[in-house]
Amino acid sequence: MRIDAHQHFWLYEPVKDAWITSEMEVIQRNFLPNDIGQTLKNNGFDGVVAVQADQSLRETEFLLELSQVYALIKGIVGWVDLQSEQVEEQLNHFKQFPKVKGFRHIVEGESDPDYLHKDAFLRGIAALTQYGYTYDLLIKPWHYESTLKCVAANPKQAFMLDHIAKPPIKSQEFSDWAAFIEKLAAHPNVHCKVSGLGTEADWKHWKLDHFTQYIAHVIQCFGKDRLVFGSDWPVCLLAGSFKDTIHIVSDKLTDFSPEELAGFWGDNAVKFYGLT
Repeated sequence: MRIDAHQHFWLYEPVKDAWITSEMEVIQRNFLPNDIGQTLKNNGFDGVVAVQADQSLRETEFLLELSQVYALIKGIVGWVDLQSEQVEEQLNHFKQFPKVKGFRHIVEGESDPDYLHKDAFLRGIAALTQYGYTYDLLIKPWHYESTLKCVAANPKQAFMLDHIAKPPIKSQEFSDWAAFIEKLAAHPNVHCKVSGLGTEADWKHWKLDHFTQYIAHVIQCFGKDRLVFGSDWPVCLLAGSFKDTIHIVSDKLTDFSPEELAGFWGDNAVKFYGLT
């Protein structure tokens, strides 16, 4: 099954979606499965993983409602308050919905460098492990150390690194990010989404070779069976089309076998998230 492991859907609201700034005008509107369905078919995709874009329980419910209407949504990475004393009640509630596969917090928006290693957050991760949910890591460089501590403290938790940790592609800086990736990938319970790369480059002037060293490094560190593709649609539209997002990655996979390509473009995501 060919899967886009990272898509967002929303009904645009200027206050709720204040992160969508004026320079992002192209995505200042509603985006729903109908807007991407034909494009997915044209590019051979069978379905998507819908990932939260808002920090609310309502967001998870919204994605669930969409999944009941649109069969292309094969799995959901939602949001719960992982630091809440009622986190287990929230997880138990969502356990009745098989399409909810995991959860994410927008840690990149948190200024605390130790956010992922706070006691309350670690209790939430432990609850995810207990309930069999995945966790998507969305981080910035100042979270590198707490990310490594969090992962080391939770060896039985399935982690997915979003957007290969958002490397500084625009400036072509490499060493700090590369060292972090090498350390993180040493943990076998961490997988990686090759996603969201166009928006880390110069939106208007990127070239395919701007991404080469970053993609090569995650392939080397994670291996081919722990990588999945994600478009980060519609956010990817800031830097190009859906097809551009595919091209950024596809020309870097020349040494993948047919089985490894099938894994990258879908089978690895199916296994990680338990999609059907």
